[in-house]
Amino acid sequence: MAGLSVGIIALPLSMGLAIASGVAPQHGLYTAIIAGIIIALTGGSKVNISGPTAAFVVILLPIVQQFGLGGLLVSGLMAGIILILLGLARLGGLIQIVPYPVTVGFTSGIAVVIATLQIKDLLGLDITDLNGNYIDNLSVIVQAIPHPNWQESIIGLLTLTVLFSWQRLQSKIPAHLIGLLVGSIAAWLATLLIPEFEVATIGSHFHYDLNGIIGNGIPPFLPEFSLPWNLPDSDGNAIGLSFDLIRSLMGVAFAIAILGALESLLCAVVADGMSGKTHNPNDELIGQGIGNIIVPFFGGLPATAALARTASNIRSGGTLPLASVVHSLFILGSILVLAPLLAYIPMAAIAALLLLVAWNMSELKHFTRIIKVAPAGDKATLLTCFTLTVLFDMEIAVAVGLGLAAVLFIRRSIELTGLKLIPNAETEHPRANELPNNVLIYDVNGAMFFGSAQKVLSVLTHISEVKTVILDMSDVTMLDMTAMIAMESIAKNFKQHNIKMVINNLDARMILKLRKVGIHKENGLVDYSRTIHEAITLVLEQINEAQIKQK
Repeated sequence: MAGLSVGIIALPLSMGLAIASGVAPQHGLYTAIIAGIIIALTGGSKVNISGPTAAFVVILLPIVQQFGLGGLLVSGLMAGIILILLGLARLGGLIQIVPYPVTVGFTSGIAVVIATLQIKDLLGLDITDLNGNYIDNLSVIVQAIPHPNWQESIIGLLTLTVLFSWQRLQSKIPAHLIGLLVGSIAAWLATLLIPEFEVATIGSHFHYDLNGIIGNGIPPFLPEFSLPWNLPDSDGNAIGLSFDLIRSLMGVAFAIAILGALESLLCAVVADGMSGKTHNPNDELIGQGIGNIIVPFFGGLPATAALARTASNIRSGGTLPLASVVHSLFILGSILVLAPLLAYIPMAAIAALLLLVAWNMSELKHFTRIIKVAPAGDKATLLTCFTLTVLFDMEIAVAVGLGLAAVLFIRRSIELTGLKLIPNAETEHPRANELPNNVLIYDVNGAMFFGSAQKVLSVLTHISEVKTVILDMSDVTMLDMTAMIAMESIAKNFKQHNIKMVINNLDARMILKLRKVGIHKENGLVDYSRTIHEAITLVLEQINEAQIKQK
């Protein structure tokens, strides 16, 4: 029953997302069929439902416009290979730590782009193609809005109203089904009752020619095996397979793989919370990779786990991969039985459905919440990702967003790394007050890495009139190569000025790192201690020895 419930939702969505990606609706259905079965049986989550998703639209549409269907499928195949490599490299855990403002930023940007592109079909605007950048497309749409097609507008706005109204009722019957049924029946009745009433439908907009069989709408056949590189490019010729093509598609293939990984693993995390189950992130990446390698050979688009369908699966009682298999078989049966009826769905109704999808993925509540309560750096990251996704593309947005997040993390880590001078009198040692003023105790805290090492170096290399420095490194959590070189510079500087250094309570593995760069225990210059008491006692003994020698 869970599989059937999800299948009812996935059927119109798969067609709509394929259309939004610039290809015929059956390719979205093939994706849901093949990916829904393969990924469910090979992935690391028992409840994820995989198929075409809205997040991919902004990546796939430009690929179709530039490389055609063949280029789209080849890029999906390449993304599948990358996903398997990510899983084998055990990177599943790392993918999940992408900062929240980055994911909300590019998700909201994708929603804006999808919503904007649907206005054309929703209102029946007289626009041939929207192949430019977002600003150019928006300008064309705004110029055409004063002259809508009234028939398309009525059906589109009616469907949109039903979709949003039904969704607010929170009925067990999916809003997607009710909205498209109302829109399709209204268009059919209006065509019968009003002579001049005519709207574009899937049947009038899409045509197929398979093995000499010509028809309109969706071909009522099983998906056929074919080599992706034998399918047409943007000029209608077989795209072929070459190194130049692979090189041209490598960037978008990585974008598809990374976005697919993010979507799948975030979906699996949410699903775990809803179902009480636990997924394996690396197995999930491998399963997604296997699915995306197989799907293109049957005409399917890149696939990933879909949160809305997965949530519906769990709410309907789905607990096993069998539910995803049933959902795929339902869609397969619908192609064989309902293809003639699916051809009557108006394009304006599909556009309304995609507007609902865009609204649901817009993360408006989360977006506004970040703007209200987040630190300034996180707000800047969110707005940067959002703006770059809308104005340029998601690849740039995610890359820049991750870069900004990394810079913020480094800055915050530097702020957490401290070097504090501890007055001798405040040290809990019975003889601490015997230490002379030329003995300094510094407390070093946090991770010493390329961002914070210079902070410690700049302080310790500018001290004067000092004989001994005790570095309490009990709270140092990390030493990278930059920090090791900084410590080496400090040791050399101390040696030049005849300053003794005692390194206290540093973790054994980090002591080995310091020894590799030459900071060994050296009589009268470098020493190691396990506790601050031991360090102070050691310094006092050496002072006494020096005084005895002088006498």
